[in-house]
Amino acid sequence: MMLFFFFSVITVLFNRTPVSSTPHHPLDPLSPSEITKVRLTIIGASSFLSKQNLTFQYLGLDEPDKAGILSWLSDPSTYPTPPRRAFVIARSQSKTHEIVVDLNNGSIASHDIYHGAGFPMLTSEEQSAASALPLKYPPFLESVKARAVDVDLVICGPFSLGWFGEKKTSKRAMKILCFYRGGSENPNVLPLEGISIVVDLDKMKITDYFDRFVVPVPKSAGTDYRASRQKPPFGPRTKPLTVIRPEGSSFEVNGHSIRWTNWNFHLGFDARAGTIISLASIYDAEKQKYRRVLYKGYLSELFVPYMDPTEEWFYKTYFDAGEYGLGLCAVPLEPLTDCPSGAVFFDGHYAGQDGSPVTAKNVLCVFEHSSGDVAWRHTELGIPGKVVREVRPEVSLVVRMVSTVGNYDYVLDWEFKQSGSIKVRAALTGILDVKGVDYTHKDQIKEDAYGVLLAENTIGVYHDHFLTYYLDFDVDGSENSFVKQRMETKRVGEDKYKTPRKSYWTVVAETARTEADARIQLGSPGSAAGLLITNPNKKTKLGNDIGYNLITGTPVTSLLSGDDYPQIRAAYTEHQVWVTPYNRTERWAAGLYADQSRGDDNLAVWSLRNREIENKDIVVWHTIGFHHIPCQEDFPAMPTLSGGFELRPSNFFEYNPMLKTMPPKPFQGSNCSAFA
Repeated sequence: MMLFFFFSVITVLFNRTPVSSTPHHPLDPLSPSEITKVRLTIIGASSFLSKQNLTFQYLGLDEPDKAGILSWLSDPSTYPTPPRRAFVIARSQSKTHEIVVDLNNGSIASHDIYHGAGFPMLTSEEQSAASALPLKYPPFLESVKARAVDVDLVICGPFSLGWFGEKKTSKRAMKILCFYRGGSENPNVLPLEGISIVVDLDKMKITDYFDRFVVPVPKSAGTDYRASRQKPPFGPRTKPLTVIRPEGSSFEVNGHSIRWTNWNFHLGFDARAGTIISLASIYDAEKQKYRRVLYKGYLSELFVPYMDPTEEWFYKTYFDAGEYGLGLCAVPLEPLTDCPSGAVFFDGHYAGQDGSPVTAKNVLCVFEHSSGDVAWRHTELGIPGKVVREVRPEVSLVVRMVSTVGNYDYVLDWEFKQSGSIKVRAALTGILDVKGVDYTHKDQIKEDAYGVLLAENTIGVYHDHFLTYYLDFDVDGSENSFVKQRMETKRVGEDKYKTPRKSYWTVVAETARTEADARIQLGSPGSAAGLLITNPNKKTKLGNDIGYNLITGTPVTSLLSGDDYPQIRAAYTEHQVWVTPYNRTERWAAGLYADQSRGDDNLAVWSLRNREIENKDIVVWHTIGFHHIPCQEDFPAMPTLSGGFELRPSNFFEYNPMLKTMPPKPFQGSNCSAFA
């Protein structure tokens, strides 16, 4: 969900001085100098593009062909470096242009005008401009006066409109809602309910205005979450805790390539996806070489539908990546709080609305993590006269980004473990989107309020968060298969075994041949108990197919009806797992143009082709989610709620890869003490 209450953050990001950098790897994100080159190339191409009202909606790396990347990686001295190109979505004279710029020679490689449904990602500048319009609009000023609040303390924010069955091509537009910040720097929970404003983004003017009813603006007392504004009584405070690295960190950074213990991967940044993990490979001590696990992984879409069908709320069904940009909304990370000591920070670069480079400082961090967990252990008590004990501490490497999409802060982690696992974690915190109401006590509510009363005049509306990840597996090679493991109960034949056992369970494996075979709705009767991505062309010494196990989290699926318009746009949330053959153009689960999309170009539609996926280069799409029923503890700021999944080796190694990983040397701090 997108509120535009990060004006100060955006100002900070846009005032950063761009830093020049030279790419050293074909998958490196575009540098500020390259973004500038793209801008100048497009502006100079006046033959097909008018500079009048020209805006850059998206600018990012035009990813090289995968086969070319893999060939180059295998032998950079023999194979040519893949071409360096940029992909741009621009708007000019109310048309959407798709442009590919060749950075090697500064020329336009291709240009098309998009005529389909949906619009490109919104820019920060147009959202800011649209949000300022109501404050100079006389009918709105009258509405503010009717609510007896100070207009100087009113701020407004843009909300995407969605699509609800309109037949004609719609205009680029947004709803604008407004909030009060009198007495609290938490305006998200002080809405001016009943007012709806529609802004035409191309003309940048208000086209519709409604003020349907007046309800009290919620009270500001107790809504300010800042530590400096809290009053006694206070909760207990923990004593200082720190992690000491007497010999420094164990990971190395070379440009965007990162190496840590047995892992090697590339870290990228994109205005839409944010964090991009590429070429994740793990060193196999038995084979004395790195073996690739994941060619590419990132958060493809974040769908957030609210469950209030009333006139002022029905359209709140957001696609946070495709409409607002997870990278565009990434915020600077705070050392020692967002990221621990020893973290290495990375800047993100993207294009502003005029195509000029913007540097967002410290939006990614990489750090080693140790919380006292155990990687593996065993105590052997069965040997007479002795006890054998062996323990390995759990130390991992974490890549973190925080994207503040309006009121919600999403903490997005990729965690690499020495065991060969990759854990992907998404955590929600920040501020709930609330609705102003007349109610001051639950007993007054006689109808469906579509949420929970959190404070006087304040309803926390029911909603969902669906995070869909793109996982291009290359398990020891690009040709992989998707295997569903199902547990099946068997009866013990009385004539076979002379034991009192009556039953047991066994595993039945089925390899998906086509896309239809691989659609998984977790938690449904007969759903698979194990999901494996295997390389059927390679086996362990014992003959098992090598593979990785997708260990899913708590199954969450959309509860909206299939004919509901938001669900048509996000039909891919009906299943938590999809598998498609690799296709360079299929990157975004909700389609390339998510804003006001109609569901005719998304993952669910692509999968209808039912292509073959057995022993192919495949992509797994996995959706994790949260059905959020707000409670008073979520107010006025929400404690972190997290979920995720794990990619875990399954017969990938010949034995536990941590067996020969020596534990770190013990370090005794000067202030340590032992207790009996």
